Amino acid sequence: MGWGNKPIGIFLLAGLLLSGCAGQSVVDVSQQGEGAPGWVSQGSSILKAKSGRVFLGVGSAPMLGDFSLQTSTADQIARTEVSRVLWSFMEIVSRDYIASGEAEDAGFTEQSVARYMNQVERMDLTGVRIVGHWQDTKTNLIYAIAEMDMQQARKRLEEMEKMNPGLKQYIGEEGEGIFDRLAKHAE
Repeated sequence: MGWGNKPIGIFLLAGLLLSGCAGQSVVDVSQQGEGAPGWVSQGSSILKAKSGRVFLGVGSAPMLGDFSLQTSTADQIARTEVSRVLWSFMEIVSRDYIASGEAEDAGFTEQSVARYMNQVERMDLTGVRIVGHWQDTKTNLIYAIAEMDMQQARKRLEEMEKMNPGLKQYIGEEGEGIFDRLAKHAE
C-alpha cells in the first residue's frame, strides 16, 4: 500500500479534530517550516510553561504495513515515555525527601524508595494525552507526542496504594519546586 497524500491528509485532519476535542496542550505541536517540529528532536522531557507543568513523552514507529497500527504503536511508545519521565521525576523527589531529613521520622528509607518506584512503574496513567503527530516523509516514521500535566500526575500518585504520608506531603510542598529546577536544567 502506498503512502500517497490521501492517508496522510486523513491522518492530519483526524489529528486536528482530536486535538481540538482534547483541550489545549502546553506544547506547540504545530509544524512550521521545513523539517521536524522541535518536540521530535527534543524528545521526552518535562516542561514548565505559562499554562502549566507537563511530563512529555515522544515515541515513533516505523512502517508496519498498516497506518493505524503504526500510529497506535507510536502513541503507546509516547505514553510509555511519559511513564519513564514521571518515574525519573519521582525517584528524584523520593531521594530529595530522604536527603531533607524528614523521611526517617516518617518511616521512609532507601528500601522504601525501591518499593515505591515499583509502584510508580505500574501506575495507571489515565490522563496521558496524545497531543500531536508528525510523519517523516523520507523515512515514513510516525512520531507521537504525549503529555500529562502535573495536576493529573499528582492525582494518579495520590491514588497509589500505601503511599507514605510524609512523601505525599513532601510532594505537595516541594514537588513543583523540584519540577521547576529540573525543567530549568533541561533547557
